[in-house]
Amino acid sequence: MPLVSGTEIFKAARKGGYAVGAYNTNNLEWTQAILEAAQAKNAPVLIQTSMGAAKYMGGYKLVVHMVEDLIESMNITVPVVLHLDHGEYDDALECIEAGYTSVMFDGSHLPFEENLKLAKDVVEKAHAKGVSVECEVGSIGGEEDGIIGSGELADIDECVQMVNTGIDFLACGIGNIHGAYPENWAGLAFDHLQAIADAVGQDVPLVLHGGSGIPQEQIEKAISMGVSKINVNTEFQLSFAKAIREYIEAGKDLEGKGFDPRKLLAPGKAAIVKDAIEHIEWFGSADKA
Repeated sequence: MPLVSGTEIFKAARKGGYAVGAYNTNNLEWTQAILEAAQAKNAPVLIQTSMGAAKYMGGYKLVVHMVEDLIESMNITVPVVLHLDHGEYDDALECIEAGYTSVMFDGSHLPFEENLKLAKDVVEKAHAKGVSVECEVGSIGGEEDGIIGSGELADIDECVQMVNTGIDFLACGIGNIHGAYPENWAGLAFDHLQAIADAVGQDVPLVLHGGSGIPQEQIEKAISMGVSKINVNTEFQLSFAKAIREYIEAGKDLEGKGFDPRKLLAPGKAAIVKDAIEHIEWFGSADKA
């Protein structure tokens, strides 16, 4: 099945009261693991790259070819969206041309009027090629590829203005952060989430960034209130590293050809498959392909 835009997938999720997982990939094994999990659970899936991860892997075009070729070689039949996560303006335009089917232009660190102006331009260029667009209002706490946000509650009027640019889904600050959550984290601001959902309309898919580490009951409540796309990265990174560390600490890399990268990385890949399946079940997107 060819790559698809995120527009219809997230509209369906918003209407159906479930969320589709947006999982960052960092290499071949991660991409294989995410696709394997989605196929196993018959779930639509969004694979996304940060700007830095795409550069690490060899560039946006390489990522497009890798994902497309894996879909073919692995006989993947579920809908797959390829998305740029937290993209600068120039990177969003580059991904539109490279073959990504969805992009996030993150201008949340800019003055709002400039963010809005650039968002309109990205939407126009993306939609002309059938590419879906995500934009952000209110910086998300933590750091993502050099874009640092202190974490805030998105301004509701700005959310409405951003949706009016024609974007397909909206990322909005509701107390969420990137990376590991501190012990004193106050939790998601559900009253604010409800106010945003009411203001932008019940058919607009909302995006929850920093999905790693949020308690399941809070994720499920957020989905019931309009969150249709949930980003997960740190959680998979931690599982990947833990599984490989245990393999090495057990001395398995010293047994026979246990040092072979295919064997060395296999436990990490298996951990991501397990985690992705678990998140698909949490999000309610199993059998929604």
